[in-house]
Amino acid sequence: MTRANSAGVFRVATPAVGLALALALIGAAAATAGPRQERVQFAKGASSAVVKGQIKGDADVDYVVRAAAGQTLSVTLKETNRQNYFNVLPPGSKGSAMFVGDTGEDYTGMLPSDGDYVVRVYLMRPAARRGESSDYTLTVGVTGESLAPLPAAKDALVPGTSYHATAKIKCVPAYETATKDCDASVIRRGHDGTATVDIAGAAENRSILFVKGKPVASNASRIDALSSERQGDVTVVKLGDSERYDIPDGLLTGG
Repeated sequence: MTRANSAGVFRVATPAVGLALALALIGAAAATAGPRQERVQFAKGASSAVVKGQIKGDADVDYVVRAAAGQTLSVTLKETNRQNYFNVLPPGSKGSAMFVGDTGEDYTGMLPSDGDYVVRVYLMRPAARRGESSDYTLTVGVTGESLAPLPAAKDALVPGTSYHATAKIKCVPAYETATKDCDASVIRRGHDGTATVDIAGAAENRSILFVKGKPVASNASRIDALSSERQGDVTVVKLGDSERYDIPDGLLTGG
């Protein structure tokens, strides 16, 4: 292989240079591809699974687990490197996590929607940059009955979607400061106000689970505590100090 310098003189690239270039390209391709993924499989009749693995440097691993609204996800991690942690990402995440485990805590939480949740195992950046490694044991559990969506025969779907209705609602979305009109879609899971409301956001989509008209879970970070108040026939849902979503009763019940 030959290359020309700025003076137009061609030089022969040594095998060592060629090998270094190839390894660099492989490394760049791996970084672009993102974390390696493995799907968590439960044995028949089991509600949890134990996964053993090793992580080195910045080679994060995503463990994908299928779960449904109303179920509870639990995750524990035992590691040989104290810089080894995990995050939990909801279905359709644009990068934000429901749980950031950089304090070494375990995770247990009710899930707001149906889909693939991701448990991302990683080393903190300083340890990753030093090329450190960790052997770990990850235990993932999914328990509780799911809240099944109402079939189309009992509540018609918006054509071409899994939603029973859509609406515009007032909201202050994630990472924004001004009130605006947001697109909201609902999957009803009963006629009593049990439903998942999905709200589209520019930075991050939000999912909020209601049980009998009361918000009980969301896909926001756990540090953004969920609270609510009633204003007439609207439930005002707040997530932390910044996000707000005004959910009308009619969207939940179809009334």
